Amino acid sequence: MSYFAAALVALLAAETMMVLGFGFPSAPVEAPATLVLVHVVALGWLSLLLCGALFQFVPVLVARPLHDNHLPFATLCCLLAGLVLLLCGFLQLDGTLEGDWPLLPAAGSLLALGFVLVLYNLGRTLWAGRPLPLPARFFVAGLCGVAAAASLGLIFAFVLTGLATAPPLADLAASGLPLHIVAGVGGWLTLSAMGVSYRLLAMFILAPEDRRWTSIAALWGGIGVLLLAVGGGAGAVLLNADPTPVFVAAALLAVPVLAAYGHDVIRLYAKRKRRKLETNSLMAAPALISLALAAALLLALLALGQMPRFAGAVLYLLAFGWLSGLGLSQLYKIVAFVTWLECYGPLLGRAPTPRVQDLVVESRARKWFYLYFGAVWFGTVALLAEQALVFRGLALLLLLATAGLVVEFVRTRRLADVAIGPQGQDVPHRPRLLCALVAQP
Repeated sequence: MSYFAAALVALLAAETMMVLGFGFPSAPVEAPATLVLVHVVALGWLSLLLCGALFQFVPVLVARPLHDNHLPFATLCCLLAGLVLLLCGFLQLDGTLEGDWPLLPAAGSLLALGFVLVLYNLGRTLWAGRPLPLPARFFVAGLCGVAAAASLGLIFAFVLTGLATAPPLADLAASGLPLHIVAGVGGWLTLSAMGVSYRLLAMFILAPEDRRWTSIAALWGGIGVLLLAVGGGAGAVLLNADPTPVFVAAALLAVPVLAAYGHDVIRLYAKRKRRKLETNSLMAAPALISLALAAALLLALLALGQMPRFAGAVLYLLAFGWLSGLGLSQLYKIVAFVTWLECYGPLLGRAPTPRVQDLVVESRARKWFYLYFGAVWFGTVALLAEQALVFRGLALLLLLATAGLVVEFVRTRRLADVAIGPQGQDVPHRPRLLCALVAQP
């Protein structure tokens, strides 16, 4: 819950920045303000959300306990401290913060340490659960992506401050930004999100988890895209060659990968036994549609030769439509389920208990989700039309929708929409907002 809370604060902060015109599109893509905004979204929101979900989800998936239950707190401290120092380091670049402290190397080191702890803890847990189910193999690929993204970020930090001067490192720092983005967004975030969706969607809508050739194609094709874009792109940069053909080839390879993944998701919905979808499963659909729209937009921009000009619109749709939309929709169920397990699980079979759905008011939350996705899609159109002021207005709607969903999460943790206990009695354990304590059998 602490990971989720920190992530949601970062999301609200990022959306507030967009409303105020801090960073892209009101500032250039390479401006320090844009770097602040991008990393608040990528590290503060999406990475913390994913880490919190994986620390909870991976042990369930492989039927093994988390390797070390104490490490997630140290990991969270490293990641938060590194993020704060990183943001201060970006502001130091344009003189907003004065001083000559080595903030970027310190930030890079802390973030690298945090992700090393993530890799170690989840890696040991996955290793103990071999042979791995298909969704867990997506997580392994995602962890390789975060390792590459963190390594490149560390190189950038040391080269920018002059602490690393080796020519290969300088070349990667000068031309490696696309590699950093692909490894982070495409590898770490997207491949991990695909793995989560395969299992969570099947579980929540009661669909068969068949291992089909399309699922295997999505996994190995995604790994191939990551290797081609990051490995091939890095090789091209180090050989002083133009990496653009490599990125174009990787983008074209990603199309059939996403098609295979989309086919699997559509099949899950078609074969489901639960005919009436709950909000988390229903609102996953617009997130998946956003992924398809982003892929189509990417192909169109490549065909028109306009990708450098409108790359921000593609990344916005991926980050807020696909990744954030999927994250918020599943978080809506996760918070309710963990709260139910914590408060009413001990009473199961001994006293009447509410259902998980009784902890939430789905009709109220759906309005916020509709507003959220509408703001994202029209915001993408505003970016393509290069209307920064219109985008800021739509970002305000996005902020309002997100704040509404955060209120729903808090109400769920506070049991505000359900009777406190069976027959008016108190529950054995009242939930804390930032920490879930589930009793062991």
